[in-house]
Amino acid sequence: MSARGAVVESPTIAVWAAGVADRAAHYAVRHRVFVIEQRIMEFTDIDAHDADPATVHVLAAEGDEVAGTVRLYRLGPGRWRGDRLAVLPEHRSSTVGAELVRFAVTAAAAAGGEVMEAQIQLPNVRFFGRLGWRAMGDPAPYCGFDHQLMHFDLTEAEARSWPPRPVGLR
Repeated sequence: MSARGAVVESPTIAVWAAGVADRAAHYAVRHRVFVIEQRIMEFTDIDAHDADPATVHVLAAEGDEVAGTVRLYRLGPGRWRGDRLAVLPEHRSSTVGAELVRFAVTAAAAAGGEVMEAQIQLPNVRFFGRLGWRAMGDPAPYCGFDHQLMHFDLTEAEARSWPPRPVGLR
């Protein structure tokens, strides 16, 4: 199944590949987390990958509120990158982040990916490890802060079914 038509739901959390109509919400979450809260980027975190129509922009909602986002894109044959994982502070005690990571992994695997990589902020390395990701090498600067390169073997990704996009979001 194409990642673009995919949605994953847990009891109160839905995750889906954001279409053009949802893109403003996707960017708003990233701006709030990476520019305003963490100050990783000065004005915007939007880059050339966002302009690529093959990039998959993903949103998560908890109940009827947008709660988080991630994006993924192909690096080369069989290789994918997940990045810009952002969960709004009021939703960080839920499973939104884990559901976003699972969606990205499953979508990349469904698109023929063999390995997915991500640059992980150091406080989040254990979280990714619990989801099956492996650290590669030593931490190194990325976007001005130390990050850990991590990989996920997409041949081990669980298949999941994806219901339609949720309605009534705020």
